[in-house]
Amino acid sequence: MGYLFAVGAAGLWATLGLLYGELTGELGIGPLTVAFFRAALSFLILAPALLLRARGSLRLRGRDLPLFLAFGLFGIAGFYVVYVYAVMYAGMAIAVVLLYTAPLWVVLISWRFLGERIRKETAIALALAMGGCALVAQVYDPGLVRLNGMGVLLGLGAGLSYALYTVFTKAAVRRYRPWTVMFYSLGFGALFLLPLQSPEEVAAALQGEALVRLLLLALGPTLGAAFLYALALQRLPAGVASTVATLEPVMGVLLAVTVRGERISFPQMIGAGLIITGVVLLSLVRENTPP
Repeated sequence: MGYLFAVGAAGLWATLGLLYGELTGELGIGPLTVAFFRAALSFLILAPALLLRARGSLRLRGRDLPLFLAFGLFGIAGFYVVYVYAVMYAGMAIAVVLLYTAPLWVVLISWRFLGERIRKETAIALALAMGGCALVAQVYDPGLVRLNGMGVLLGLGAGLSYALYTVFTKAAVRRYRPWTVMFYSLGFGALFLLPLQSPEEVAAALQGEALVRLLLLALGPTLGAAFLYALALQRLPAGVASTVATLEPVMGVLLAVTVRGERISFPQMIGAGLIITGVVLLSLVRENTPP
C-alpha cells in the first residue's frame, strides 16, 4: 500500500503541468491568478477540516512567524508563480523535468550555507543532473538555446524555488505537524499573491470551466498528492518514498506528449533520463547515509 500511495502522489503531481497549461492556455487565465487561486483554494479547503478536527494543532508561536512568512513568500508564492511561467515558456514536459533538479539545489544550498559535505556519490549525481540539464536546454544548438533560454531558466528557477519549499518544510515540521505547516504556508502564500491580482482576472477565474480546473488544482496535485505522500511516508522509509516519487517527471512527460501533443527530442529525452538518474542516486545516497 505504501508503494501505491507513493505512485498515486506522483501521478497527481504529474497533472500539475497539465492543469497549468489548460488554465493559462485554453482558458486564458493569467499565471499570477492561477498561482493565487492554487494557494487560496487549497487553504480554504484545508482550513475547515483542521478547525473541526485538529484546532489545537493550529497554535503558532510568535518566534516562528518569520519562518512561515518566508515559507509563504518564497516556498509557496515564489514557487507557484515561477513554475506556472515555466510551463508557459518551456512546455509541460521540459518544465516538469527541470523541476526535479530541486533535490540537487537542496544539496548545493546545504553545502554553501549549512556546511554539509558533498560525498563522491553526491558529486556524481550532481554531474549527471547538470549534464542532463545541458541536453534538455539543447546546448548543442545555439539557435535553440536562444529560442528556449527563458523557458529553461524558468524551469531551473522552479527547481530552485521548490528546493526552498523543501528546506522550509524540513525546518517547519521539526516544530509543527505537516498539515499545520501546509495550513500556514498556503495562507501566507495566498496573502502575498493577493495584491498582485486584478479584479478582471479574478472574475474570469471564478467562471465555469476555469473554476472547475482551479478546484482540481487544489484538490489534486496540491492537497491530494500531499495526503497520499503522507500516507506513503507512514509505510515506507523516506528515501524509498522519494525515489518512487521520481515517477512524477516520467508521468509528466508522458502526459505532455500524449495529452498536450508536445514534442521532445531524443537528446532531451536522454537529458531527462540523466536528471532522473541523478535524483534517484541522490535519494539512495541519503537513505544509506548514517545520521
